[in-house]
Amino acid sequence: MKRGLRIFLVILLVGVVGVGAFLTWASTPLGPMPEAQAALESDAQVEVQQGPWLAFLPRAQEARLGVIFYPGGRVDYRSYAPIARAIAEQGYLVVIKPMPLNLAVLSPEAAREVLRSYPQIETWVIGGHSLGGAMAAAFVYRHPQEVQGLILLAAYPANNFSLRSLAIPVLSISASEDGLATPQKIFASRSLLPETTQWVVIEGGNHAGFGWYGDQPGDGQARISRETQQRQVVEVITRFLRLIEGEQGS
Repeated sequence: MKRGLRIFLVILLVGVVGVGAFLTWASTPLGPMPEAQAALESDAQVEVQQGPWLAFLPRAQEARLGVIFYPGGRVDYRSYAPIARAIAEQGYLVVIKPMPLNLAVLSPEAAREVLRSYPQIETWVIGGHSLGGAMAAAFVYRHPQEVQGLILLAAYPANNFSLRSLAIPVLSISASEDGLATPQKIFASRSLLPETTQWVVIEGGNHAGFGWYGDQPGDGQARISRETQQRQVVEVITRFLRLIEGEQGS
């Protein structure tokens, strides 16, 4: 066998092994924990619809504001069911969009299909956790007229997707013990977001505490329970959504 052909076959083999390893890694996401599985059941307050995405609809009233949520990288989308359900209980539609290979970077435009599917929704807010938040910010950058708010959970825009000049409400929630989206990284992202951005730090929280998928490699050690972190996050998001509702109604 000629030397050139041998080198080509070696490179091809390494590439195949590398792709296989990546697909295996991406196809084995973190979560969901039992608490997330339990949140997938409909009850008297929230109807849960499972199809091309997870939809949480309040039963007490017809929602006029909807939230599209992008999951974190290599996290099972169902891991965010408890926080989505809690927000839906406040009267909002919440849609969690699954991503190809559990990576929002492979489908940053996924929100467009959701937007077309709920004509009764008058106001849309998009958000996400970690990589999902970064891709939600990229969606806002490309389609600033299609949504009326952005929620970032332990996330920030990429440098080439600055939202600084946009007149859109933005909520950034981070955690003091986050070992991945560290406080330093969140602080450095301030120049990429509007001056009116609301900045909230969950003291004692960490990266994985924004979902229900267990611990995450590289994360810091939380000083508060996951339940406490989630409760604080839901309270802050609910206030943000009510503010947007008020602005849209004025």
